[in-house]
Amino acid sequence: MALPFFYKQDLDSLAAAVLLDEDTSKHIVQVLRMQNKAQLQLTNGRGDLFTAEITDSNRKKCVVRILKIDHFKRSANNTTLAISLIKNNHRFEWFLEKATEIGVFQIVPIICERTEKTAFKFDRMKSILISAMLQSQQSWLPILVEPMKLAGFVKQAGAMNKFIAHCENSEAKIQLHTYQPFTDSAILIGPEGDFTSGEIALALQNNFIPVALGNTRLRTETAGVVAATLLAMAE
Repeated sequence: MALPFFYKQDLDSLAAAVLLDEDTSKHIVQVLRMQNKAQLQLTNGRGDLFTAEITDSNRKKCVVRILKIDHFKRSANNTTLAISLIKNNHRFEWFLEKATEIGVFQIVPIICERTEKTAFKFDRMKSILISAMLQSQQSWLPILVEPMKLAGFVKQAGAMNKFIAHCENSEAKIQLHTYQPFTDSAILIGPEGDFTSGEIALALQNNFIPVALGNTRLRTETAGVVAATLLAMAE
């Protein structure tokens, strides 16, 4: 049976004993009813997995002793998803959860001409990433950045492979799953109503390759998950 799994951002490989925060301590001691000598796992979201033993089962200040440290390399295929914010927060949160489960490297919320909602609760969104990372038993937390305008991202994106998934008919578009290799990729996913012609042209001028994600028109959050899956599977 898998050990209970928790996140502590500032944990490093030099730690011998670790004081856990109150929320984590309460969950361990009051909810899971774990006592001294019980084992659990911690991650800092940077590839380190710490196996630890409880030495003080205080419900507000639980202390654990590090027994073992394992480090997991991140996938060589670093995928950055630059995706428009959407009106429905629940749907965007669902996307964040699934993208984390798939193993996306970085998520960049973008604001396009047709983006209808620009409000973004960063702490809330990051907490969703953390929960999804723990639920899927991973030790790498996706990088989440504050929303930025599409033009700013397009001009500074440095990925080896850069894609834009848009809905306009174009003979230049290729099916994403046919493109190889996928090492170090960034893909643009547009808002409800798609990118404008000007935004597509800007992306193409900055060496983004136009792609299709299949033969049907997808919601923004669905397109993000499909793109993440296709890029991950091609590793």
